[in-house]
Amino acid sequence: MRTALVIGTGLIGTSAALALTQRGVTVHLADHDPEQARTAAALGAGTDGPPGGPVDLAIVAAPPAHVARVLADAMERGAARGYVDVASVKGGPRRELEQRGLDLSAYIGTHPMSGREKSGPLAAGADLFEGRPWVLTPTRDTDTEVLNLALELVSHCRAVPVVMDADAHDRAVALVSHMPHLVAGMVAARLEDAEEAAVRLCGQGIRDVTRIAASDPRMWVDILSANPGPVADLLTDIGADLEETVRALRALQSSDEDKRREGSAGIEDVLRRGNAGRTRVPGKHGSAPRAYEVVAVLIDDQPGQLARIFADAGRAGVNIEDVRIEHATGQRAGLIQLMVEPQAAPVLAAALRERGWSVRQ
Repeated sequence: MRTALVIGTGLIGTSAALALTQRGVTVHLADHDPEQARTAAALGAGTDGPPGGPVDLAIVAAPPAHVARVLADAMERGAARGYVDVASVKGGPRRELEQRGLDLSAYIGTHPMSGREKSGPLAAGADLFEGRPWVLTPTRDTDTEVLNLALELVSHCRAVPVVMDADAHDRAVALVSHMPHLVAGMVAARLEDAEEAAVRLCGQGIRDVTRIAASDPRMWVDILSANPGPVADLLTDIGADLEETVRALRALQSSDEDKRREGSAGIEDVLRRGNAGRTRVPGKHGSAPRAYEVVAVLIDDQPGQLARIFADAGRAGVNIEDVRIEHATGQRAGLIQLMVEPQAAPVLAAALRERGWSVRQ
């Protein structure tokens, strides 16, 4: 691939353009908002000038509701040898293109499984897709050359290609992305009118659950409008679980010991099923999840503290597998949780104590 046209210079489009430009591909940028395309060009994502002829690959990074229209326009004017889109739903756009009677041998739907809470070109980065799955949904009609161009795009973005059926993809993202986003929004909505004294007690748990609720609602309306059925089915299942959980909690309030036992069993059931589901979430680098030991250390909220503690862990010969920080309320301090292999935990704890760190058990 020597040339590409990115249509839509938001977070995903600009990030792909930045990655391609870094790999020596000449990238042309287009957007319904010319100012946004100019911003992406100023960031080094390519040129906002039109190509002189057909490019090797056109990448449509428009909202799902507009993908088919933008793709059809690009295909009808012969903008490229191959066409991909990066929308978060795949079945709907393809069916709409088929209804338009277009030859889809030059098209393949794709979806990079990466993003941020912020949108727009200023949030973009060439490393956004690195190590992340990038779904490809070829059909029997897909030309081999177009599939190879899509694979080259994924390679340039340092992502991991995953081949799926389009409708299977849409059911999967409903489960792992779209439904969780709505649930996170519902939980976060409870905080809107909560008492200030209650909100001040927010810890890492509520931050983890509500993190994705900070995303742009307008963008998510577009996404959910393109995949409403599978998301609604999942929410129906969650609704049934919620009803059972509410009944179990009410039973725990009863003075009848049998009802309390029944309520306790109901709560334990939903929590155990949650445990079982959580174990299926892939671990580090997409491998099977592993149980790490936590070494918790009290740190001041001062420049250089994180660098020091990581350097001290390195001197002890311990690899930090993961890290979380819980900030103290009303204090410039926090608890950093260092996840390490179980056998390395006592070694790291001892080494950090030797170097003056306050290690919590």
